[in-house]
Amino acid sequence: MAANSRFAMGVHALALLASDPERTVTSEEIAAGIDTNPVVVRRILSALQEAGLVSSQKGPTGGSRLAQSAKKISLAEIYQAIEKKPVFEVPYSSSKVKNAHAKKVAGAVKDVFRAADAAVVAELAGISLGQIVKKTVRK
Repeated sequence: MAANSRFAMGVHALALLASDPERTVTSEEIAAGIDTNPVVVRRILSALQEAGLVSSQKGPTGGSRLAQSAKKISLAEIYQAIEKKPVFEVPYSSSKVKNAHAKKVAGAVKDVFRAADAAVVAELAGISLGQIVKKTVRK
């Protein structure tokens, strides 16, 4: 299974917006900056806009910008806006599994997976987008 890079792309896109917060940036510009397709960027920006992290304007003079200060945006907020499913997930519901062993394994790992997801979110909550942007500025 391929690694999911939407969260990393979302952080990168917001870091680009934060580097010049007064400027409206197009999805094409962001896509060029993170070496991906503008459609992928628009999907990510849509999720970030829905979460109130980005404001976007359509049309020939459109683009996106941060909806709030980079210092106020945590990586957890970005993560939760983009990733709708937990990092760790049992690929089947223990109530639907007929195999007794699989049912036991699913039940045994469910709480471990929840705790791991909570730890990921807690770690990300302690880091702001502003801190990430600050690390990218050359001295």
